[in-house]
Amino acid sequence: AAAIIEGDELSISFPAAGDLNTSQKVRRDGRITLPLVGEVVVAGLTPKELETALLALYDKQLVTKEVSVSITSSSYTFYVNGAVLRAGKQISDRSLTALEAIMEAGGPSPSANLKKVTVLRREGEDFELHKLNLKDVLSGKKKGVFQIQPADIINVPDKFVIF
Repeated sequence: AAAIIEGDELSISFPAAGDLNTSQKVRRDGRITLPLVGEVVVAGLTPKELETALLALYDKQLVTKEVSVSITSSSYTFYVNGAVLRAGKQISDRSLTALEAIMEAGGPSPSANLKKVTVLRREGEDFELHKLNLKDVLSGKKKGVFQIQPADIINVPDKFVIF
């Protein structure tokens, strides 16, 4: 089962306690706010794991130990900058590799340097820069998949043109 990520829309229902039912979008910090228990970190959990956590959190309030969690819609935003045909904000509802993310942005422009693609990713309070050589991936020389995460900023540089 897929883990819950930022931007997912969750439907949480308590068959025996309808007043606790809620539908929530997972915030950028990976949390949702629930009645009576407050903030809960949900990103990274599967719906089943979240059900278990909620049963523990609501233990005192529930006569019948039942809860159902489902992801009703899933989408996240990432950004592609530089030598692509449609730079800017992109939204996807499925997991993408860096190469697929560039294709979502219309693909590389003819001047793109796919050897020096970078992905800027927020890690807590800092940004981490990942350097990718997608030219080798495209030509089959290099194996390996780089999965894009919500809010990643992908930059495709131009090749230097010497006149």
